[in-house]
Amino acid sequence: MTLAGGAGAGLLAGARANAEEPWPSKPIRIIAPVAPGGGVDLVARTIADRLTQPLGQSFVVDNQSGGGGIIASQMVTRAAPDGYTLMVGYVGTHGTNPAVRKVPYDAINGFSPIAMVGGTPNILVVTPGLPVKTVAEFVAYARAHAGELSYGTSGPGTLTHLAMEQFKELTGIALTHVPYRGITPAIFDVMAGHTHAMFPGLAAALPQIEAGKLRALAVTGARRHHLLPDVPTLEELGYAGFDGVQWYGIVGPPGMPAEIVNRLNAEINRQLAMPDLAERLSGEALDPMPMTPAEFGDYMKRDIAKWAAVVKARHLEME
Repeated sequence: MTLAGGAGAGLLAGARANAEEPWPSKPIRIIAPVAPGGGVDLVARTIADRLTQPLGQSFVVDNQSGGGGIIASQMVTRAAPDGYTLMVGYVGTHGTNPAVRKVPYDAINGFSPIAMVGGTPNILVVTPGLPVKTVAEFVAYARAHAGELSYGTSGPGTLTHLAMEQFKELTGIALTHVPYRGITPAIFDVMAGHTHAMFPGLAAALPQIEAGKLRALAVTGARRHHLLPDVPTLEELGYAGFDGVQWYGIVGPPGMPAEIVNRLNAEINRQLAMPDLAERLSGEALDPMPMTPAEFGDYMKRDIAKWAAVVKARHLEME
């Protein structure tokens, strides 16, 4: 009886010690809701690499593609809020997808916003064979050739789709939507002249722009991008509301302890302030966008509302 009682007390003491063990005490998983490669995967691996040493634990990237990020998002929103399961939430999972279709997760209340990492603007490009060099010329040409021009996207409901629909709404031009399965084939067909225009992320389009295979007319965002200083913003050309970017951040399950969220946020923001990381991200046309957890949560709410308004104005219907 005494031995049993002693064993029970020992188990309780062990459980209490484990419960009080400081975080992190084991490896942390960062889920990337895409296949390896591309911006989301890059951000996951960059953050994992930068956090390993200062937090004293390994960060393991787990690629979980499928359903446009739905599979990964469901995994994370149902995970234990203990700080050992994180995810790269980005404009697809926490911006456009919830705005255009019913998703089986709550993009706002179903996650703990932790830290914004950065973003790359979208850029209006046209095929080099089109006789236009400015946005004004493109709009005039599209009006003069109503119904003759098309634009490519990486799929219905993606940022590349909604950005162009927003542009069509403001300009009144008519362009036929040609959706593709991914950004690469869409860009290739604009280069080849099979479609005429597109709104890709700058990171994806920059090599082709620099090679003269795409003509850049304008970028989204509040200011010109340092990699293309001669390309104006849509805002400065008089088109208000084009502040959307292809953004990436870190989220976790709902109900994460504030001390863990704040520690992660502080360390990620500290890393973003380091010149070598800024330079590494700049190589992918990503600009650091440090925020507090509350600011990041508000940013996601505004992004969903913004794209939901475009869907409503354009009467877009997506399954």
